[in-house]
Amino acid sequence: MEITPGTKAPDFALRNQHGETVRLSDFRAGAGDTAGNAGNTGNTGNAGNTGKNVVLLFFPFAFTGICTGELCEVRDRLPAFVNKDTQLLAISNDSPFALRIFADHEGLEYPLLSDFWPHGEVSRAYGVFNEERGCALRGTFIIDREGVVRWSVINGMPDARDLDAYITALDALREEV
Repeated sequence: MEITPGTKAPDFALRNQHGETVRLSDFRAGAGDTAGNAGNTGNTGNAGNTGKNVVLLFFPFAFTGICTGELCEVRDRLPAFVNKDTQLLAISNDSPFALRIFADHEGLEYPLLSDFWPHGEVSRAYGVFNEERGCALRGTFIIDREGVVRWSVINGMPDARDLDAYITALDALREEV
């Protein structure tokens, strides 16, 4: 199933690299008790919550060349992706244990979510699971405070992302508010 701009983003609950459950719906405007403490997301967890835009970034595997380079570039530009308006959630099909070691090794302080079991369930829901290789493609979805996909791109396995395009899409979304 293809997820395109204007589509309601499929909700999910996945464990981060610290074993905490993170739900996409926790970042929606008016969400109740949120995953704000999971992965230092900064949500307040009250009903008056205005929500956050979410950058949902699927990546194939931890410890691979392109993925490590991309996620370290995100780390180096983190204020553009994790701030009062925006939360980054990176998802792979690796186990939470592998993601913990990867995050510690690379100094990644944002949530890395494990779509390990049922294997690839969330990746499939977003149309980015590669059945032949058993991993997610490089899919990125920008989701607004209401849970609607506003921008997306899917890159092939060997194709690195253009983070500037994400920042431009986030800036346009912020200007609408």
